[in-house]
Amino acid sequence: MPATAPFKQRYTITPRPLSGPSKRRPMLRMEPGVRFIVAHDTGNPGSTAANNVTYYERSRDEMSASAHLFVDDREIIECIPALSGAAEKAWHVRYLVEADDRLFGHDANDAAIGVEYCYGGRIDADEAYRKYVWTIACACHRFGLEARQVTGHCFLDPGRKTDPVTGLADSRRSFEQLLRDVAQEIALCTAPDGSDTRPAVVGALAGGTTRVLARVNLRRDYPSRLSPIVQTLTPGTEIRYVRVVENGEAVNGNARWYCDENGNYFWSGAVAA
Repeated sequence: MPATAPFKQRYTITPRPLSGPSKRRPMLRMEPGVRFIVAHDTGNPGSTAANNVTYYERSRDEMSASAHLFVDDREIIECIPALSGAAEKAWHVRYLVEADDRLFGHDANDAAIGVEYCYGGRIDADEAYRKYVWTIACACHRFGLEARQVTGHCFLDPGRKTDPVTGLADSRRSFEQLLRDVAQEIALCTAPDGSDTRPAVVGALAGGTTRVLARVNLRRDYPSRLSPIVQTLTPGTEIRYVRVVENGEAVNGNARWYCDENGNYFWSGAVAA
């Protein structure tokens, strides 16, 4: 049953429906309704949400392949209705695969929203990922789903597809991290009175100075790559910290972050030990 509780609208979803009926947009109502979400990536590094939707429209009568939403660092574009109106079918997973029926009891094209992650090139990976997580969380909330009801294209068609794992790896993220972040985003965006449902930051006061080894982002509010960037530091920069945090987001298996004098966080893996 679709959820009715308020959901925080962090971003704008722009409807840009493909012309139809066409091969890409058959304009068929999704039956029996939305039962799960399939995470994809475009497989075309550097292509933006607008690039992909423009291509889909231009080739709308050439092939039966599509998705509902494309997400990059600037836009979330819905080209087949999913969140802005009654959900329609999109052709984003082959009917011949069996994993979707086995896992969810339905074919993905008949009962799943397809969300595409745009990555690579000049796309800001962190910002695109934030929007991607929020879009999937928004879809889960809209249709009364949980993060465990999100799967990846690669798990449904493993012999042919690697998305979204390939796209996520471009920013050193995993599918397991995506599911954790979607679950957290659902909690954050449905929490009453703006309550913070994230785990409390655990760490000890410890002053010191370290040197940046690779480009590192200072992040506001919380030790996670989902947090807003305050400043980007270049290699060689010295930075003072006042706290060591042991339970930040794990990046390459390392969950240690530092907190600077202004309360901003940076990942320990990008600075001298």
